[in-house]
Amino acid sequence: MNDASPQPPPMAGVSVAVHDLHKSFRNQHVLRGVNLDVPPGELLVLMGPSGSGKSVFLRHLIGLESPDSGTVLIDGHAPSEDLRSRLRLAMVFQSGGLLNSLTVGENVGLYLAEHRLAPPDEIQRIVAQKLALVRLPQDSASKLPSELSGGMRRRAAIARALTMNPQLVLFDEPTAELDPLVALAIGREIVALNRQTRATTVVVTHDRDLAFGIAHRIAFLSDGQITAVGSPDQIRSSKLPLLQDFLAADFSPEPHSPESP
Repeated sequence: MNDASPQPPPMAGVSVAVHDLHKSFRNQHVLRGVNLDVPPGELLVLMGPSGSGKSVFLRHLIGLESPDSGTVLIDGHAPSEDLRSRLRLAMVFQSGGLLNSLTVGENVGLYLAEHRLAPPDEIQRIVAQKLALVRLPQDSASKLPSELSGGMRRRAAIARALTMNPQLVLFDEPTAELDPLVALAIGREIVALNRQTRATTVVVTHDRDLAFGIAHRIAFLSDGQITAVGSPDQIRSSKLPLLQDFLAADFSPEPHSPESP
């Protein structure tokens, strides 16, 4: 083992291409011909009202759902277990998705340990480095996820993604149920992750402040279709009635739901 860090090297983000995607659950047609292309390295935010299919769409990108029709291609390939073994894909869930039986440090270093990319003492060093990057105290490494606040758990999940140097990272409602100052900090961490890893990043959110604060582009999903895509300025100036109603609505971020029966 040489002196260089054994953690996986940065890799360019991957392309995401979704064409005419349809998905139904029983009698509910959730996705109705979604079309969206995300170039490598872009930070795209997907917004839309509750029940519009945002989380269902996200699960297709990671391969947790299969389309009824249409195509989803990650780096030119359909999501599969084989693809996930070749590409570094990370998903940060609203809950953080940390394993409750492991300490925070063990969660953050899990990818390195499972793939035997570093000896234990080096993993501890890398974990400490990543926790510092997301501004978590070093003593959090020895705590269980249940001992952290919601915002701290999400920062820990971002630190875990950092150890992977992912090529595609997906965030599902990353600021839901967080106070505004913590939500602002999480937004900064998402931007920092995108810049550091050059990963293609897709963020699903109700949080309009987050969307306009971090996105390269914003896509608006309504009634199962992408009805607007553009830069934050283009989305703000859109004349689409449904989009303007959504942006003007006075609501607080809602708890996450799977958006399917």
